[in-house]
Order: sequence, then C-alpha cells, then structure tokens
Amino acid sequence: MTGECLYILAPFVPTPRDVVDRMLALAEVTSEDLVYDLGCGDGRIIIAAAKQCGARGLGVDIEPYWVEASRANAKQAGVDHLVTFNLQDALTVDLSPATVVMLYLVEWSTRKFRPLITRMVKPGTRIVSHSFSMDNWAPVKVEKFVVASGDARTLYLWIAE
Repeated sequence: MTGECLYILAPFVPTPRDVVDRMLALAEVTSEDLVYDLGCGDGRIIIAAAKQCGARGLGVDIEPYWVEASRANAKQAGVDHLVTFNLQDALTVDLSPATVVMLYLVEWSTRKFRPLITRMVKPGTRIVSHSFSMDNWAPVKVEKFVVASGDARTLYLWIAE
C-alpha cells in the first residue's frame, strides 16, 4: 500500500431495489452476461442479475461479513449456482471475463477503476456506476431519476471500446 487505505473504497450503503432494477436495465443484462459487482456488499445487484435475468455473477468485497451475507442471500434466493462471492480487494480483481461491471462506490474510488477497466475489459463490456462518474471519460448514457423514497439518483453507462 502507498499510504492510503485502498481497501476502504466505500462504506456499505444498500442500493435501493428500484436502483438495482434500473442498473440492470441500463446495462441490458441478459442470461449471456457475466456481471461483476465491485464492492458487492450484501450481493443484491449480482443476485438480482441472476434471478431476474439469468446472468452469472461475481461479487467481491473486502469485508468477510458481507461476503458471507452475500452467499447466504444468494442461497436463499435460489441463485447460488449462478453467482460467486469472493473476499478480495476490488482493485485486484481480473476484470477481463466480465461482460458487465457494476460500481457503487464513492467519487475517488470510482475514478480509481477507470485505468483498470480500460486496461482489462474487452470491447463491448458495459460499465454502470451508481452516483459517480469517472473524470473525463464521457458516458454513453446518463440516467437521472427519482426513486420511491423521493431521492434523486444518477446512473452512468460506459461501453468499453
């Protein structure tokens, strides 16, 4: 490490269900996809991708509690055969197999992923970020909406070239 705590990419803040649904729709997730969620928390995005779309998924989190909770949640949802959750620093994940990458981090940590994403993912990979953009990387689409709780949300979509 270089003096900053790279493993603390974001606190756990649950993504509201309607935001999860919009993220999956924005990325146009299908059963052909392998969806990665970096900093997966309780696994809700990957589990929804598997349950609603038939996608396979990989969630990573640095906190053992959240990895175990994600595994239990996937089993309860009946999609544990489609998803895997790893205890891992999200900055060390090999992103090359992913067809979709989901992010809900914080501004500075979202920016840290751009060089990793552009170096590792194959062309056509869809990247969706909840709330935070990636510096001067122009998104293909920005979706602004209000969730059921009344809060405004923004999603960003990039497609790797």
